[in-house]
Amino acid sequence: MFGNRERLLPASKRGYWREYTVRTPGSRDRGARRIVCGGPPRVPDACFYTADHYASFRKIVE
Repeated sequence: MFGNRERLLPASKRGYWREYTVRTPGSRDRGARRIVCGGPPRVPDACFYTADHYASFRKIVE
């Protein structure tokens, strides 16, 4: 679950957003890259990518 504490994504109720780790080559931990999706797990309403651990987001367009 992703809490959207930075408030950079559209406001929604608790549990709407989920985060997924994007592997970072050479990193010994999870790294900073994530994909955050909102809505139903199989068919999300929207997904966003962050390469800087939630400092900024770019919408993923199908």
